[in-house]
Amino acid sequence: MSENLTQAALGIGGNLGDTQQNLINVISHLAHQLDIEVLQVSKLYKTPPWGKTDQPPFLNACLLVETSLSARALLEKCLDIEQKHGRVRAERWGPRLVDIDILYFGDDVISEEGLEVPHPRMTDRAFVMQPLADISPDKVISGKAVSQWAEDLHDDAIEVVLENDDWWM
Repeated sequence: MSENLTQAALGIGGNLGDTQQNLINVISHLAHQLDIEVLQVSKLYKTPPWGKTDQPPFLNACLLVETSLSARALLEKCLDIEQKHGRVRAERWGPRLVDIDILYFGDDVISEEGLEVPHPRMTDRAFVMQPLADISPDKVISGKAVSQWAEDLHDDAIEVVLENDDWWM
């Protein structure tokens, strides 16, 4: 990779098919990109559905990556990977095979058509902040450390499925 590297956090999740294997496949796909290095992976969490609650529970995790891509190019790569792994965007907050969100991109604040960084709703979602706290506890988002967001949003309905950060290998 080039010298201009940015650390970014990605949130991944899904609730259809063999969800754990789908997430493993997505992480592996990301890890094999020449312009993305997976630095760390959170524990794997089982989480209740959010927004639209009449669907199966989700599995969620977060990744810390380093990339030479711009935020827009990283988003496009994530959307391409989602599509290659069967993602169909049929219903907002609906069931899905895989989902990849850019949670933060360095310290950049971006508000463009189709790209908002930091992710605008992540500090409302325990299913994002709990796994993000595994890999980036001291990162400050909206004036507060991720670990504090995770503690404030703690949800007993969120269960750790796999403790090891190498569950995807």
